Amino acid sequence: MTTAAQLSGQPVRKVADLLKAYLGLTKPRVIELLLVTTIPAMLLAVRGIPSPFLVLATLVGGTMAAGSANALNCVVDADIDQVMKRTRARPLVRHTVSNRHALIFGVALGAGSFLVLWAATNLLAGVLAVATILFYVFIYTMVLKRRTAQNIVWGGAAGCMPVVIGWAGVTGRIDWPALVMFGVVFFWTPPHTWSLAMKYKDDYERAGVPMLPVVARPAAVSRQIVMFTWLMVIWTLLLVPATGWLYAAFAVASGAWFIVLAHRLHSATKRGVPTKPMRLFHMSNTYLMIVFVALAVDSALSLPVLGWPW
Repeated sequence: MTTAAQLSGQPVRKVADLLKAYLGLTKPRVIELLLVTTIPAMLLAVRGIPSPFLVLATLVGGTMAAGSANALNCVVDADIDQVMKRTRARPLVRHTVSNRHALIFGVALGAGSFLVLWAATNLLAGVLAVATILFYVFIYTMVLKRRTAQNIVWGGAAGCMPVVIGWAGVTGRIDWPALVMFGVVFFWTPPHTWSLAMKYKDDYERAGVPMLPVVARPAAVSRQIVMFTWLMVIWTLLLVPATGWLYAAFAVASGAWFIVLAHRLHSATKRGVPTKPMRLFHMSNTYLMIVFVALAVDSALSLPVLGWPW
C-alpha cells in the first residue's frame, strides 16, 4: 500500500538530502582549487594538451583525495565546527551523517583515490595523493591547527599538492616547474586565509583556534599578508623561463594588482580605519584563477618558451 509520504516524494527527498550531506563533507568549494591548478600543471608538463583520459583520471583521483582529506577533517574538527557560526551548517554538526559513517566515507575515498591514480596514471601520483591526505589530517588538522598561529602556513602545504600530483600524473616524476607551482600556492595561502580569518576572528577565538588574527594585532597580520603577497608574486616569476609571454604578462599584471590591494589593507589597518579584508579574500581567488588560466592557455597554445636569460 502506497503511503502518503511516498506519494509526496519524502523518501526521494531524504536520499537527496543524504547525498547532499556526503557531498558537503568533501567541501566542494575547497576542491575548486584542485581544478584551477591541476589542469594547468598538466598542460605545462607536456607544453601542450595531454591525453583527455589522463586529465580526467587525474582529476577524478585528485578530487577523491581532496574529498577524503576534507571529510576526515570534518570528523576531527566536529567540535570546532559546532562552535563556529561559519561552519554550523556542516553535516556532522547537524547530525545528517554520523561521525562513524563520515570516517568510513573519508577512508574509502582516500583508498579509492590511490587506486584510481595508480591504475590510470602512475604509482608516484597515487603515493603523493595518500601522503597529502595523511599530512592534512595528522599534521595540519590534529597538530598544527590548534597549537600554532603559523598553522595555515605549514598546513597549507597540503593545498599545494594538486599541482605536483598533476605534474607527476603526466611525467611520472617531479621537476622544478612543479615545485615552483607548489610555491605559488604555498605563498598564496596565508594572504588568502588570513584575510578570511580577519573577518571571522571572533569565530576562531570562540573555537580556540589560534589563527594569526586571533593572537596578533591587526597591523601585524596585515604586515604578514603584505610579506607573503610579495613572496608569492616574485615566486610566480620563477616560472617565466618555462613559459611564454602570455603567462609572463598576466603574472606581472595580476601580481601588481594583488600587491596594491594588500598594501591598501595594511595601510588602512595601521591607521585604525575600518577595513574590508573579504575584498582581498575574494580577489585572491580571482588572482589564482587568472595566473593558472594564463598558464594553461600559454601551455595549450605551445607559445615559444622564454627560457633563461643566460
